[in-house]
Amino acid sequence: MMNIKYPLQLDKLGLTAKTDYDRHIADMIEQVLFTTPGERVNRPTFGSGLMQLVFQPNSDELASTIRFLVQGALQQFLGDLIIVNDVQAKIEDSTLLVTIDYTIIRTKERQVRQFSR
Repeated sequence: MMNIKYPLQLDKLGLTAKTDYDRHIADMIEQVLFTTPGERVNRPTFGSGLMQLVFQPNSDELASTIRFLVQGALQQFLGDLIIVNDVQAKIEDSTLLVTIDYTIIRTKERQVRQFSR
């Protein structure tokens, strides 16, 4: 089964681009991470609030806050699709790097992906 690619794109034929299930899950994680609550009209609680922390001073407390926010948001919005094994976060200069170790429930496949902004 193919899934819609995020962000929404067109393929060579002008049709909605599709992607495989593993990439679709990674796309959904990215949507949760980088959407600010209140940004979506019909889903005002959707998102993690992560982008509000990008310019905070780097500290152990900030890393813990980021891990907590990411873990909670992924559990809330994707908890029926993935199991979050670990979340690591660090800020380098003005770049936020979040590494998520997760297991896709349907395939029992473990993935590690890094997201940055």
